[in-house]
Amino acid sequence: MKWEKLKPPEPDDPMCCCECDLYQCGCCCDCEDLDEAFNRWLRDKPPKSVCQSAVLGAVIDNLEISMIPALVLLPLLLRVAALHYLLGIIILTALPGLVLWYYYATHRKKRRTLFFLTLALFSLAYMYYLFITEILPLGDVSRLQVGAVTAGMILTVGSLIHTKRGPGFVTSGEVADKESTHLSGCIQSAASSSSSSSSSSSSSSSAAGTAAELQTTKTALTEKWSRCTVCKIMRPPRAGHCRTCGACVQRLDHHCVWINSCVGQANHRSFLLTLVVFVLTSLYGIGLVLRSLCPRQYVVTALLYCPGVYSQSSTALCFTCAWYSSIVAGGLLYLLVAQVINISFNVTEREAQLALRNNTGQSRLWGLAIDTGEHSRGFCQNWAEFLTVTDASDSPRSSLTDLV
Repeated sequence: MKWEKLKPPEPDDPMCCCECDLYQCGCCCDCEDLDEAFNRWLRDKPPKSVCQSAVLGAVIDNLEISMIPALVLLPLLLRVAALHYLLGIIILTALPGLVLWYYYATHRKKRRTLFFLTLALFSLAYMYYLFITEILPLGDVSRLQVGAVTAGMILTVGSLIHTKRGPGFVTSGEVADKESTHLSGCIQSAASSSSSSSSSSSSSSSAAGTAAELQTTKTALTEKWSRCTVCKIMRPPRAGHCRTCGACVQRLDHHCVWINSCVGQANHRSFLLTLVVFVLTSLYGIGLVLRSLCPRQYVVTALLYCPGVYSQSSTALCFTCAWYSSIVAGGLLYLLVAQVINISFNVTEREAQLALRNNTGQSRLWGLAIDTGEHSRGFCQNWAEFLTVTDASDSPRSSLTDLV
C-alpha cells in the first residue's frame, strides 16, 4: 500500500489528505484474495490491479496502522482504570502524556497520521454508547436531555465534516485570476478618474497623478504578495505553507492533528463551531452522568468525591469515562479560548508564532495572546471581518468518504 504523505494536493482536491487508489474491479472476493490483500497491507505493498471487491479494496486502502491503538487501547485502558481508583489515577495521568509524546514524535517528522482523528471520533462514539447503554437505563435522564446530547453529537460530526472539506488551498490559477481581477479594477478606477479630470483645466497634471497612483497601487500589491519557496507560486497576504500538508493555505492558522487537516480561511469558522458544539455537549453530558451516579453531590465536587461509585463495574466505568471526558473537554476548552483570543486580536496562530520567534509582537492577557498590531482594527471590526470573510476556495465539495 503506497501512501504519499507529503505530496501537495491537486487544485481540485478540497482536502489535505494522503492519496490512495480504490481498485473497483469486482463484486466478490474469496479467502485467497482476502489473505493476499491483508498480507500486502501489512508488508506495505500496493494492491494488485485485479483483486478484491470494491468494498474490500476501499476498506484496506483506507486502513492505517496508527488507527489500531486508538480503537483497541482506549476501551481497554478505560476498563482497567475502572477496576480501582488508584489505577484510574495512574492511567488517566499517563494517557495525556502518551498522547503528547506521540504528537511531538509525529510533529517533529512532519508526517500525517490518522491517530488523533480516530481517537477523537472513537472517543465521541464510545462515550455516547456508554451514555445510552449504562446511564439511560438508570432512569435519571429524560428524553429531552437524551435528545439534547444526541443533537449535540450530530452537530459536532456535521460541523467536523464541513471543516474537513478543505482549508482553502492556494493554487496558481486562482492566484492569477485574483491578481488580474484586482489590477483590472485598479486600471478601471484610474481610467475613470483620468476621464473625469480631463474635462478640467489641469488635465495633464491630474492624469500624471492618476498614473502615479496606479503605479503605487500596483507596487503595493506586488509587495503584499509573496512567493512560496516550496510551492513556487505567488500567494496572497497572510497565506502560509504547511509542511505537513505540503501546500500553501489561504490565511493559514495552524495544522490541527485532531481533524487531520489545516485550519485556514475556508474552514476556520466551521472549526470554531466544531469546538464550541463539542465543548458544550461534553460539559452537558458530563453533568448528566455525574448527576446520575452521584445524585447527592454537586457536579463539580462529584468528580473528586463520589462514594460507592466503584461498587459496580458499570458505574465505575462511567465514572472513569466522565473523568476522561473532562480531560478532553478541558484541553479543547483551552484551544477554544486561544482561538477566541486570536480572533479578537485578528491574528492567526501562525502569525503569533512568527511574532514570538522574531520578537515583533506584544504579549497581552498574561501571555495568552500575541498582538502583532498589523491587522487588528478593534474588537468588533476584527470579529466582523472573521464572520464575513469570503471563502476563496474554489475546491469542490468532498464526499462523506473523504472524512479522513
